[in-house]
This record gives sequence, C-alpha cells and structure tokens, in this order.
Amino acid sequence: MTGESSMSPLASFNRLAHETFSSILLSLSQIRSSKTFFHAFKSMPAPEDILTRISLWWEQARAVVVVPVFKFLVALCLIMSVMYFIEMLYMGVVVAYVNLFKRKPEKVYKWEAMEDDDVECSSESFPMVLVQIPMYNEKEVCEQSISAACRISWPLNRIIIQVLDDSTDPASKELVRQECERWSREGVNITFEIRDNRNGYKAGALREGMKHSYVKQCDYIAIFDADFQPDPDFLHRTVPFLIHNPKLALVQGRWEFVNADQCMMTRLQEMSLSYHFTVEQQVGSSTFAFFGFNGTAGVWRISALNESGGWNDQTTVEDMDVAVRATLRGWKLLYIDDLKVKSELPCSFNALRSQQHRWTCGPANLFRKMAGQIIRSENVSLGKKLYMLYSFFFMRKVVAHILTFCFYCVILPATVLFPEVTVPKWAAFYLPALITLFIAIGKPRSIYLLVFWVLFENAMSMLRTKALVMGLFETGRVQEWVVTEKLGDGLKTKLSSQVHNEHHVRFRDRVHLLELLHGVYLLFCGCYDIIYGKNTLYLYVYLLLQSTAFFVVGFGFVGK
Repeated sequence: MTGESSMSPLASFNRLAHETFSSILLSLSQIRSSKTFFHAFKSMPAPEDILTRISLWWEQARAVVVVPVFKFLVALCLIMSVMYFIEMLYMGVVVAYVNLFKRKPEKVYKWEAMEDDDVECSSESFPMVLVQIPMYNEKEVCEQSISAACRISWPLNRIIIQVLDDSTDPASKELVRQECERWSREGVNITFEIRDNRNGYKAGALREGMKHSYVKQCDYIAIFDADFQPDPDFLHRTVPFLIHNPKLALVQGRWEFVNADQCMMTRLQEMSLSYHFTVEQQVGSSTFAFFGFNGTAGVWRISALNESGGWNDQTTVEDMDVAVRATLRGWKLLYIDDLKVKSELPCSFNALRSQQHRWTCGPANLFRKMAGQIIRSENVSLGKKLYMLYSFFFMRKVVAHILTFCFYCVILPATVLFPEVTVPKWAAFYLPALITLFIAIGKPRSIYLLVFWVLFENAMSMLRTKALVMGLFETGRVQEWVVTEKLGDGLKTKLSSQVHNEHHVRFRDRVHLLELLHGVYLLFCGCYDIIYGKNTLYLYVYLLLQSTAFFVVGFGFVGK
C-alpha cells in the first residue's frame, strides 16, 4: 500500500496541519505587495475551504492527540478512585473494629481518675496546667470562652489561664482585658498577654506565650480557640492519660457545634467534620498513634512540645506541623471521640471559603516541606511512615481534592463530548455512592442531606483544588491567614443583623467568577448530553444539578 493510505495517523495529521497553515501564510505574504493585492486576493482559498481544512485538522487532532490524552486522564482518575475507595474501606474497617471490640482509650492506655476531694483548695498531687486562649478581635466570643476556661474544675493554685490577645480593635482588646480582670478578682490565676505585632499569627502568639517565666512551672498546656467552651471536667478526662503514659504527647478532644442547625451550610459542614473526627482522627489514633492536631481542644505535654521544636509558623497549619514533628521524635498522640468541646461553625460563606483555603493549602504546603524529614526519620517505623505519607497526606490531603474536582467536575462531564471515551458505571456511580455512604457514618441524622452534601462539596472542590496547587507549589496566597468570623452567644440576633447588612454588600464582592464559569461549562455539557448523548447513564441529571450548585456558590447564595 502506498501514498496517503500508508501514512500513520500522526503523519497524516502533521501533513494536513502543515498544508492548511502554509496555504494561509502564502496568501498573506502575497498581500504584502500592493501591486499583486488583487491577484493575491483572488488566489486566497475560499472561506469554506479554510473551514473545511480546519475541520479536518481538528478531526485529526482529536483522533491522534485529544482522545488518547483524554483516555489516559480517565484511566488515571479510575486508578485514583480505586485507591481512594480502598483507603475509605480501610478506615471503615478500623472504626468498625474499634467500636465492635470497644477499644476505648481507657482500655488501650493506662488511666486513673484524679482525686477530686480538694479541687477547690490546693493540692500538690495535681500537676500544673497552663490554659492558653489565643484571640484576635474576638469581642463576640471572648467572654464565653474565658468564662468556660475559668470554670474548669482544677485546684486554683495548679492552673494558669493565659489569654493571648493579638487584637487590633481597641474595643475588643478592652473587653478582653476587663473580662480577665473580673475573673482575677474572683481568685482565678489569669493573665492577659499582648504583643505589638502579629508575626507568625496564631503560632507566633502561642510561641510568645510560652516565653513567660511562670510557664516554666507548668507540666501540661491546654489550648482552646476563642469560640471553644470546654466542660468543667475537661482536664480530669485528659490529664490522667498524660500522667500515666509517659510516651503520650497529646490528648485531643472532639469538636461539637452549637450552631449546626443554623442553616443548610452549617449542617453540611457538620457532616464533613463529623466524618473527620469519627473516622479519620479515630483511625490515626487507634492504629499508629498519629493524627493531625486540630489546633484546639487538646492538651500537650510541654516537654514533648519543646523537644519537637515548639510552635513553628513555616505554614498556616502550625497545629498539624507540631503533631508531625512530635511523631518524628517518637511521641504518641491520642484522640478521645467521646470528649466533646462546644465550638462554632462559620455561618458566612466568605468566612467558610477563607477557612477551607487555609485548611487545604496549609496541609499541602506542609507535605511539601516535611515529606523528606518523614522519609529520613529514624524514630518512626516503616509502617507509620507509609501511613503518614500515603494515607494521611497523599490520599486525604491531595488525591481527595484532585479526584473530586478533576474527575467528577471536569473529566466526567467532558465524556459527553467524546463518545469514544467511556467511564465504567462502577466508577461513575457505584464507587462515589459507596464513598458517600461511608461519609454518612459520621452523622447518621443528616443522611437525608447526602445529595445536597455531594453537590456542595463538589462545588467547593474548585476552591480547594486552587488552594492545593498553591500549597504544593508554594505560590500565591500560600501564607494567607484570615481569622474565621464568630458570632458567639447572640447568634440568632447577630445573624439577623448580619443578613440585613449583607444585602448591601457589593455585587462583585459576593460573586465568584470561576465557579460561575464552571457552572456554565457543566450546563453546556448537560444540555449537550440531552440533545446528542446516548443517555445510558442519565449523566445529564447529575450535570444539571451540579451546574445549579456551582451557580448557587458562584453567586454567593450560601449560608446566612
């Protein structure tokens, strides 16, 4: 066989592209001479001919380049889907084992109750505990958090409440100072510490707080963010673990949300965070005694904290950072699932976006910086290294975000435009359905919201993927830290006022263009599937619903 019929598709594609553009360039070069302008104009290929050539060129490019690349990306996403499903299945099995065999922390670690006969008096048998409360313009919640910390049941001469106020708002700073003075007059050992800068943000404040002379007499340090309200028995439930288990560095409690029922957005947040605590934190604690410290509602052994290098502001997740470094030093971490501490979820969509940016960008940036140290560590077993690098960082902090956005929001919708590329039903429907049901374990009462949760999480995946890229490549807003807005006790009253004020927010400050453009893309794919698709998977139903979710998020019609 000879001639064009013997050419490979790639060679044919190159020849066609070369002939098309050479013809156009030759005609344009002839136009440069004014004398031959009319002749050149006559000799130019007709528009229909150019369009035909471009159409043929696109068909060749589609067959030779686009479709093979697209098939490769689909195959890659299928592999990641299976990997992520296996990870979820593994965590589900661990949680089932822990609950079935009642492997509570009290059975795994030694724990003995503290003698509380003389809690209100002095007791030298109680260790010295420092309670840190970092704040930044927290006038809405400062009173309730300081009050909850001061009511913790512990001998008065064996506890120090340290309020670290970085506020730039004079009214907030004065309110915090007055609250500290009020509790000081009632006999509580409370200190009010300020600094003249915000270097290092929360990590910098905690680090400065540790430099005071009175901290040297303390054995343990409990940390609560400004919106957290620990129960009076918090230290009685946590400190005994640290006393009787010298290799334990941290005891972490679970977050409970006082405003989970405030709106749809808070219910959906509760579902995600409940799964994080019920499954992810419990699995890490039960298997390898490692998980990411949540930055609050936990008690640290000060010697372990110091040995690990203290608070470091190299990333915006100083809590996860110090947990990794402590683990590399050979320390163990413990999570207690039934130790609940009240806190508050963001009600404002912009506040949620800022929080999610930091929670995604920070771990990715930490992975970039700490992966080498984890590999080289001599104090950590090979199994724990594999868990930290693969399960904790790679699968949950990287693959989860890439898979959600790139596969379910970009590649899967695009398959309606390329009939040559097919996605198996198990990957398009069965695996995502099973993964979603696994996540429902965290909060069974919200199972009827699963469809809304999936659509909302997919819509938020664009923001998280951008943050992931910034963290991995250390670009853009990688060090951005925006304090999450809190509303405090007067939640309903303040929400009404907030909703009224948000009507006056400028349109451009409320709209998120990239989400809107992606909503248009999904809408186009959905309509194309209805008109031209085979509709074997009824993919257009998902595409139209998901495009609606992107439009809702893009216009900022979320939250209060």
